[in-house]
Formats: sequence, C-alpha cells, structure tokens
Amino acid sequence: MVIWGYRTRMFQLVLATFLCGRCGNPAAHAVLKRVTKFTLFFIPLFPISVKYLTQCTFCGGQNRITREQADQIVAQQQGGLEQQGQGQPGQYPQQPQSGPYPQPQYPQGQQPGQYPQGQQQLPPGGQYPQQHQGQ
Repeated sequence: MVIWGYRTRMFQLVLATFLCGRCGNPAAHAVLKRVTKFTLFFIPLFPISVKYLTQCTFCGGQNRITREQADQIVAQQQGGLEQQGQGQPGQYPQQPQSGPYPQPQYPQGQQPGQYPQGQQQLPPGGQYPQQHQGQ
C-alpha cells in the first residue's frame, strides 16, 4: 500500500503597511508564501504549487499577488530597514538629553528593591492571603 498526499505550509516573508482593498484601512499586511508539497508516506518531497498573497492584519482579507510583486515588496521593506538603521550621513545618533524634567530618584534612606515604609509586602512564600467575601 502506498500512502501519498500533499501538505500546505505558509511562510511570512515580511510585514508592510498598505491601504486594504477590502476594509479600506491603512493597516499592516503580511506578505505570505504558500507552498504545497507532494508527500509520500507523510514525507514532503517536492513543491507542486507556490503562491504569494497579502493578508490584512486588520480584517483578515487576502489578495493574490505575483512572485515579482512579492519580491519587490520584500526588497522595499528590507531597504527601508537598512536605511533606518544607518541614519543620514552627517547626522549623529541621538543621545538622551537631560531636559526640564527631573530623573526618577529613590527617596532618602532607600535602595532599589526596598519597599517604602507603610506599604505592604507579599507574605513569605510569595502567596497572597485568602480573601473572604461577605454575603
């Protein structure tokens, strides 16, 4: 007896922001690659179908796209990420600035991890005491 069939898997290539054709919202869309493979004795052997699609993360609507369109979207998104990481030439990375707002500090006589006087800590063992409801 020979057991054969097929298995479909989805791979997310990238997330991009588009105007959805179904719901009309500017939302993130997952660019997906759907691969269907022939299986023999539950072992995937070779692809019999490869399709590309976008799926709106807001409404779940899907649109089929070509491989060229998917490659173009992936290249645009990866190019945008590289530019964000590099910054513009001649600019310095932003450093945290001390502004008119004071930095958080610990009250006198306290160290990080200690509770201020008058606040309740968890009982030993880390369990909350049981509470009774009045009826």
